[in-house]
Amino acid sequence: MKPIKPSDRRIANIRDADAFVPYDPVTEPGTAMLKLNRDMPRDVGFYIYKMEPGARSTPHRHGGAEEFVMLEGELIDNDGTVYRQGDVVWLAPGTEHVSHTETGCLIAVFAEDMENPPAG
Repeated sequence: MKPIKPSDRRIANIRDADAFVPYDPVTEPGTAMLKLNRDMPRDVGFYIYKMEPGARSTPHRHGGAEEFVMLEGELIDNDGTVYRQGDVVWLAPGTEHVSHTETGCLIAVFAEDMENPPAG
C-alpha cells in the first residue's frame, strides 16, 4: 500500500479559529464553516458549521437530505425544536427552516444537495 501524498490529504482542527471562513458575512453574520473538500459546492457534502451566540441562519429549503450532529451548544429551529449537544438529526429533502442559537454552537453537517430559498 502506498503512503498518502500530502496533496491528497487535508487536516484542520475545529479548535483553530483560522480554519473557519465566514459562511456569508452579509446574510449570516456570526456564522462560519470549515470545509476540506473544496471540489464540492459550499452547501454540499461534509462541513463543520459554527454559529456565534445570537447568530441566525438564512431561511432555506434543503435540495437533498441533511444530517447533522450537534457537537457543542444549542440550536433552535423556527418551529421551536431545540437541538442540543449530542443530538443526531436528519431532515428530509425539501424541508424548510431557519435556525438560531442563543448560546453559540458547533455542528458537523452532511448535506446531499444545495440549499435554496424557501418555496413560499
